[in-house]
Amino acid sequence: MSLINGFHLRNLQGDIYGGLTAAVVALPLALAMGVSSGAGPIAGIYGAIFVGFFAALFGGTPAQVSGPTGPMTVVMAMIFTQYTGMFPDNPAHGAAVAFGVVVLGGLFQILFGMLRVGKFIELVPHPVISGFMSGIGVIIILLQIGPLVGFDSPARPLLAMQAIPEFLRNLHPDAATIGLLTLVIVYAVPALLPKLNKLIPAPLLALVLGTTGVMLLFPDSQVPVLGDIPSGVPVLQVPSFDLLLLPGMIKSALTLAALGAIDSLLTSLVADNITRTYHKSDRELIGQGIGNTVAGFFGGLPGAGATMRTVVNIKAGGKTPISGALHSLILLTCVLGAGGLASHIPNAVLAGILIKVGTDIIDWDYFKRLHQVPLSGVVKMLAVLLLTVFVDLMIAVATGMVMASLLFMKEMVDLQLKSINTITDPDQAETPLSDEEKAIMKAARGDILLYHLAGPMSFGAAKEMSRRLAQFDQYRALVLDLSDVAKVDFTSSRALDDMIFDAQSTGRQVFLVGGRPQVYDMLQKQGVLGRLQSGHKHDRRLSALQHAARELAITAG
Repeated sequence: MSLINGFHLRNLQGDIYGGLTAAVVALPLALAMGVSSGAGPIAGIYGAIFVGFFAALFGGTPAQVSGPTGPMTVVMAMIFTQYTGMFPDNPAHGAAVAFGVVVLGGLFQILFGMLRVGKFIELVPHPVISGFMSGIGVIIILLQIGPLVGFDSPARPLLAMQAIPEFLRNLHPDAATIGLLTLVIVYAVPALLPKLNKLIPAPLLALVLGTTGVMLLFPDSQVPVLGDIPSGVPVLQVPSFDLLLLPGMIKSALTLAALGAIDSLLTSLVADNITRTYHKSDRELIGQGIGNTVAGFFGGLPGAGATMRTVVNIKAGGKTPISGALHSLILLTCVLGAGGLASHIPNAVLAGILIKVGTDIIDWDYFKRLHQVPLSGVVKMLAVLLLTVFVDLMIAVATGMVMASLLFMKEMVDLQLKSINTITDPDQAETPLSDEEKAIMKAARGDILLYHLAGPMSFGAAKEMSRRLAQFDQYRALVLDLSDVAKVDFTSSRALDDMIFDAQSTGRQVFLVGGRPQVYDMLQKQGVLGRLQSGHKHDRRLSALQHAARELAITAG
């Protein structure tokens, strides 16, 4: 396995242009997300530099560009607020704890990759992902309404929503004007001036025009701006790992790791669709984990594969990890020389850019298809969305997965139960029978009950298996046909054991048919086969029916 996945120099020109274009798009987004997180604009830039660089070199999606994303920033904002709030007299220590969570999150992602968890993340149902991502988008929008009109944003979405009327009654006119201008640019330019948007991405255009507009039109106003931004080479910042806080830190780190994994692998799928290639999911998790671990040690925001930056990179010609790494180096150059210029950027401009990010994250395509989506999918999506916005992100995903699992199990159980056929009259049998088998069943006149099972039998179907058999009480011999059963679990094997025991305890004879090796192994381990009389286990259904007929002195024909 090569050290850098997909590395080659045959596309150097395209990679250079792709990396440059991605950096232009990433700069305003990284600044905005740094401010939104509470850790400051430089944290957003550092996150884009370190996550972008190391995820590109060690990840599993060659054309992917990584950095702070909307979902990761929302979680980081909660983490940063939580831990700095614990130490009001020493917020620097709280920040160190928060970045310790980032380091732990990165280490968990590396562990996920080593344990090959990537394939399981792909099993998360679309309604759960849709509700989660849409909820993240709503959170971003709610948290940016205050800064858009000149106020600081509350820490929680519910508080931000409650504060909207107050914000609108007392808005800062100059900030609101700049914010509105930003919204017009980021929404109108891509739609109405696509050629200009290709030349100068709308977020960067909004950043330049918004900052210039404040300096020229409102030179004496009190429009909130970024303020001083550190410049120079990033300095190692040792994070703090407080033993008393460790359980909570681990929970937050797992949230970051899981969200980053989902966010990155979704972007990897987007990249695959455009480039007609296939990413390596477990390697991608390791690369993202390395990037987030390093970012935590330098006070950078956690990140993930960024969809918009990745698409821009690919469209501009980027195909290899060179483009993602170059985008990070260009951002590092900006930090080294442009910190003074960035300090004049209005918060309202960054808020407008982030509101566009929030609306882009919302899964509008799913909402358009609501009338075509099964009701269960709509319920899952809306439940996850509301829990994401108003309760907790991990609770939202966990609830969505539990709902999806239960609904899936219900559907599987219904299919399993549909495959169960109880036959006493061969003319009404859904299971195909040979002429000889039909003759025996007709001659038995209900004395032989053929109980046919098919497919995998799980715990969900076990109780109904026994209940259906209990509806018959006129038979004298039971033939359990397992020839089409692919698998039985512990619970269904116990149900079969109970069925055999109940039949035998009322003086009925029981015969077992077929059964694949893994089915017989399970039944043998659970002692089910031991209940059968010698010779009552058959490989073919006809043989079992003939044996039952002899025992009951039934003559066919």
